[in-house]
Amino acid sequence: MAPRDLFIRSFKAEAVTELWAAAERRGDPHVLVRTFPVCQSSGALGPKRRQGDGQVPEGFYRVSLFNPQSSYHLSLGVSYPNAADRHHSAGQPPGSAIMIHGDCVTIGCIPLRDGPIEELYVAAVFARDAGQRDIPIHIFPCRLDEPTCQARLAADSAARPDLAAFWDGLVPGYLAFLQTGAPPRVVAEKTGAYKLEPPPRERRPLVAAGE
Repeated sequence: MAPRDLFIRSFKAEAVTELWAAAERRGDPHVLVRTFPVCQSSGALGPKRRQGDGQVPEGFYRVSLFNPQSSYHLSLGVSYPNAADRHHSAGQPPGSAIMIHGDCVTIGCIPLRDGPIEELYVAAVFARDAGQRDIPIHIFPCRLDEPTCQARLAADSAARPDLAAFWDGLVPGYLAFLQTGAPPRVVAEKTGAYKLEPPPRERRPLVAAGE
């Protein structure tokens, strides 16, 4: 049976991308299907703000494109820039064409190598063809609930209150998934903020495949 209700999370500091899917029993928390190493990085921790800045975006997105003819084997488009990104670009071109793709090169994208992108791409195609209209992609600087991540972000944003405010704005959406076991609906607003819509009732803790 093909995975359904897919959800993709990626972490820049840990250099991993996760594929989650709905459990077999409705109402149970999502299951971690696979973890893919990100084989190359670009830029630093922090959001993408301008075309050509080399940054990998951070925030709440969805799969926006399926490209079987990619120059990097296969690619899934990330819906950057969203309304919040356009606000923060302050009138400058924010950039575009951010992808999760194969091969192992990047300037702002998320490369997984060819074998892993085949697995992720095929799962996403099956989910789309089964009727999933939106496949969420959440990209974080690091695992926001872990002390090492919190310490690193505090140090990196000590002289950058704008960075501190941005990362604080990612926390509700990040925690909502941990607390409910279901991908939250997060809306990017034209004010530059992310709005978390009321999550479903609390579920059991998250589980990995096979547990």
